[in-house]
Amino acid sequence: MENNKEGKNPNTTDQVAMTVSDAADPEVLMPLTDPTKGTTTTYPIMDQVASMNNLLDAFRRVKRNKGSAGIDGVSISDFEERLDQNIKGVKNALINGTYSPFPVKVRMIPKTGGKLRKLGIPTVHDRVVQQAILNILSPLFDPTFSASSFGFRPKRSAHMAVKKAAKYVEAGRTFVVDIDLETFFDKASHNNILSGLRQKVRDEFVLKLIKRFLKAGQMNDGELSETNEGTPQGSPLSPLLSNVLLHRLDLELEKRGHKFCRYADDCNIYVGSRKAAESVLISTTKFIENKLKLKVNREKSAAAPCSKRKFLGFTIKGDGKIAIARESVKRLKDNVRRVTKRNRGKSLKSIIFELNRILRGWGNYFSIADSPTILKTLDAWIRRKLRCYRIKQRKRKYSIATWLKTLGIPRNRAWALAKSNKGWWRRSLNQTIHKALNNQWFDDAGLMFLTVNQYKMEMKYQIGDAKQT
Repeated sequence: MENNKEGKNPNTTDQVAMTVSDAADPEVLMPLTDPTKGTTTTYPIMDQVASMNNLLDAFRRVKRNKGSAGIDGVSISDFEERLDQNIKGVKNALINGTYSPFPVKVRMIPKTGGKLRKLGIPTVHDRVVQQAILNILSPLFDPTFSASSFGFRPKRSAHMAVKKAAKYVEAGRTFVVDIDLETFFDKASHNNILSGLRQKVRDEFVLKLIKRFLKAGQMNDGELSETNEGTPQGSPLSPLLSNVLLHRLDLELEKRGHKFCRYADDCNIYVGSRKAAESVLISTTKFIENKLKLKVNREKSAAAPCSKRKFLGFTIKGDGKIAIARESVKRLKDNVRRVTKRNRGKSLKSIIFELNRILRGWGNYFSIADSPTILKTLDAWIRRKLRCYRIKQRKRKYSIATWLKTLGIPRNRAWALAKSNKGWWRRSLNQTIHKALNNQWFDDAGLMFLTVNQYKMEMKYQIGDAKQT
């Protein structure tokens, strides 16, 4: 398929007949013409999906989320250059029931353990339509979802899921049934997704459109393949569709009286003993595979003490305290090593700027953990990595000694470090370099300290809690 830089698409047109009311009042529903029957029928949901206000709002959200072009080569900026024409064309195609989604572009991205995750990138046109559908369907479905479901829902977060799990553990449910769904987004049953949607959606135009998205196919390295199962991870609709499908699991677990937390396809069930955990793992696996037609990864799923498993990057100790999982610390260290690689040839200021972006996101996410020792150790390790990077930059003995003297180090000590035959990493532990690049120096240089950030976030949480009381 040829790239199209003008923002054109089979779903656009220069002249569009405006047959749907764009009134702000959602109760005002206009009849739409069903081209398959030649009759006039009322389609309340499609009327709202196809409204100009909703489509424009959908584009604004797509633009805010950024993302690259799909297989048609049309970027967000290309689409925006002809925004009015593109939105009207999409609207017209939706009204007439002729909107035809493109296959998604497949991109493989690395995940934990060296494996790859398949990411689906729809075209901008398709992302706008999916977002428009999501805008209308989310308020319909979200109030019906379980209170134990936290993923991709308004006013819910991973932090809320972890805190809820910690309360279950604190109350004595110290064993967890950790369910790992094997390639969930690739294996989700289309029939089960559509069946779940029909619980709330009676508009066949919308259901057929969603089915078209599910069946649109995928393009991987120029090779087109069918999609008879799964929902592309990376499309605006996928999180809602996954929650619709897994809502059946939530209802079943509630029916059985289980205490659980689910974030998208990551589900943990909390029980009081190992025997109960093993029993629940067997029965829940049977339900998921027989009823939902999903595959449970038996190698990764387990019935174990909570302190031996991780949930959303955290580990919950036996007393209910939230800690940072070892794997999460390892991932941060891997990222720091990548940024501070000694042959990059970048200034220390640039390296600190890059590090801060990583540290801020990681530190804010793990700010709910009670792991002060880990944070203090990481801060010290990161500063040592930067000292090592800076010494290596100077390379020659004279350059190192001269630089250290400018930082207030006595001549004899500066030359002692410069002449040392130890490796760069060993030298970075020397007291001389610690005095030259001390904590205050790094603070002045703008380096973010994880311990300081943790304190600030705790104060922020306390202020927020005080306002709610």
